[in-house]
Amino acid sequence: MPRVSIIVPCYNEEKTITLLLTAIYQQTCPRAALEVVIADGLSSDGTRRKIAEFQAAFPDLTLRLVENPARSIPAALNSALAVAQGEFVVRLDAHSVPAPDYVERCLADLESGLGEMVGGVWQIRPGGSSWLARSIAAAAAHPLGVGDALYRYATRAGWVDTVPFGAFKRSLLERVGGYDENLLTNEDYEFNTRIRQAGGRIWLNPAIHSAYFARANASALARQYWRYGYWKFRMLQRYPNTLRWRQALPPVFVLSLLFLVILAPFWVLARMLLGLELGFYFSVLLLGSISPARRQADPLLFAGIPLSIAVMHAAWGSGFLVSMVKSVFALVGTSKRWSN
Repeated sequence: MPRVSIIVPCYNEEKTITLLLTAIYQQTCPRAALEVVIADGLSSDGTRRKIAEFQAAFPDLTLRLVENPARSIPAALNSALAVAQGEFVVRLDAHSVPAPDYVERCLADLESGLGEMVGGVWQIRPGGSSWLARSIAAAAAHPLGVGDALYRYATRAGWVDTVPFGAFKRSLLERVGGYDENLLTNEDYEFNTRIRQAGGRIWLNPAIHSAYFARANASALARQYWRYGYWKFRMLQRYPNTLRWRQALPPVFVLSLLFLVILAPFWVLARMLLGLELGFYFSVLLLGSISPARRQADPLLFAGIPLSIAVMHAAWGSGFLVSMVKSVFALVGTSKRWSN
């Protein structure tokens, strides 16, 4: 079997890092063919201790720890790639748990020529035990929350725009380069975009799956999606044709609310439109929450899913708009300097 390097960006993941390493240790492919390279952003919790304890307990798994002082995901991935020795590369996260046959299935699809990048579906789990944590996990796999992001809920294999935690041949880096360290988020999407522009294909196979732990509370969820929106606009400046309808709706929604809220004190029609828009929006979210609440026999999801999706949309859209405004001001400032 060819050598496989599993690269993992990591920062303060003491709660989940052992789960990940255990899942890697239990992979169905030969352990001697695997190496794990963890790029740690100088964790300040017990992450490094957990890694050392696992390494001491299971010395038959090759495990390397490299420094990532930049503390960004793309920098971590590039640092791991710099020392990785495998012919194949599998990118995982420290808060993910791949299925036992994850690596084996990825390699099978790559060697079959189905795609230059191969990935699977997230099985999203709550990041905590509260009703809101359960709601966030359900919202993160709901089409109303994530639109056509098929890797969150697809049941059929096919070619897509992007996959998370993808696997690829190391030789691909010679064609498209490594991860873009100027993008602190959306690094997977940007990497997959370059693959597609180079003529490659991205293959999604639901038989390849991993558990992914969602954020545990609303503030962490808002920060996560704000980053997603902010850096998505930065990526669109380079790849404008990658914008999808699911990504355009949140900033339009947030902008419309902002516009109506400003006008509402002075204009009756604005107040009416604001009420109608919010009423329609939350009615759709409430209707969309009925099925998962029934399926999971958890009535609290009926309220929690709409709340979580609203946080996701508002944070993503706000981050996108802030990034856009900053870029406009930066462009104006550059123009003034050139004119002087």
